[in-house]
Amino acid sequence: MRRPHLPARLPLDPYVLALLGTVGLAALLPARGPAATVADGASTAAVALLFFLYGARLSTREALDGLRHWRLHVTVLACTFLLFPLLGLAARGLVPGVLTEPLYSGLLFLCLVPSTIQSSIAFTSIARGNVPAAICAGSFSSLAGILLTPLLAAGLLGNSAGGFSPDSLIKIVLQLLLPFLLGQFLRRWVGGFLARHRPVLGYVDRGSILLVVYAAFSAGMAAGVWHQVSVPRLGALLAVEAVLLAVMLLVSWYGAQRLGFGRADRIAIQFAGSKKSLAAGLPMASVLFGAQASLAVLPLMLFHQMQLMVCAVLARRRAQDPGPELAADRVAEVSPPPQQPTGQAR
Repeated sequence: MRRPHLPARLPLDPYVLALLGTVGLAALLPARGPAATVADGASTAAVALLFFLYGARLSTREALDGLRHWRLHVTVLACTFLLFPLLGLAARGLVPGVLTEPLYSGLLFLCLVPSTIQSSIAFTSIARGNVPAAICAGSFSSLAGILLTPLLAAGLLGNSAGGFSPDSLIKIVLQLLLPFLLGQFLRRWVGGFLARHRPVLGYVDRGSILLVVYAAFSAGMAAGVWHQVSVPRLGALLAVEAVLLAVMLLVSWYGAQRLGFGRADRIAIQFAGSKKSLAAGLPMASVLFGAQASLAVLPLMLFHQMQLMVCAVLARRRAQDPGPELAADRVAEVSPPPQQPTGQAR
């Protein structure tokens, strides 16, 4: 039996290092007084810009073209916005013995964030899965998350996420939904420009999120929320997230098998259905949690790095052990075609 080979170097996302550096900067030099006001205003503008760019770059037509594979997309959406939240709610039993209330709120928020697009596509491609389905599934999840994540957070997290107060709903509409819809409306005019300058705009995305993180963690330092976290609690959080990721990877894989999906579709479901988007979750948390956003995004930042490392190993394992369906396809490719008889049999 062939043993799976682990990659020589597990992926450590450089952007996670940049985020951690930003957290360290906020801890050493937090924005205070007038500087905090400026940072908060810049963070608000950065969130609006991010969601405008999300809307302008997301091809709704391509997502809608994938509706013919609706069973797969519904399965991914169920993993992202049904199974994940249910597991998050079940983790409530770990408070206060394992997790503190703020860390649990962050864990539950993590469970409400939409799936990723880029990493889901990358890992599905490495594992030889259904890449077009992964693209559509990620797009559907991002579209749904614009509405579902804030609404689920407001309903399930209650006061820790602002509840259904008019102020929180106004923030959601003005900072998230309206810029996204404006980007979708202007896509036909600005889409080409954004596509031509994708590398530069990638730095704009990352820089904006770093600004949001700095403002959130500065506010957390000013409010003294980090006194609520200890090293043992962080270790417990990592253990809980490891279990959460393992459960979702297993459920998405074997659940898709029970639903009758083929191997390529199961790979797309597993990688799209077990992921959470750091890029979408960080700005949403800054809108929903205010001064508590620094603790709310901590579980998401840790989970992001964990899912990259685990899924990199899993994707390579899937590629090395293709399974009976792909093996049958390979046999068909290398087998010579049947020879036609040269004459009538006597």
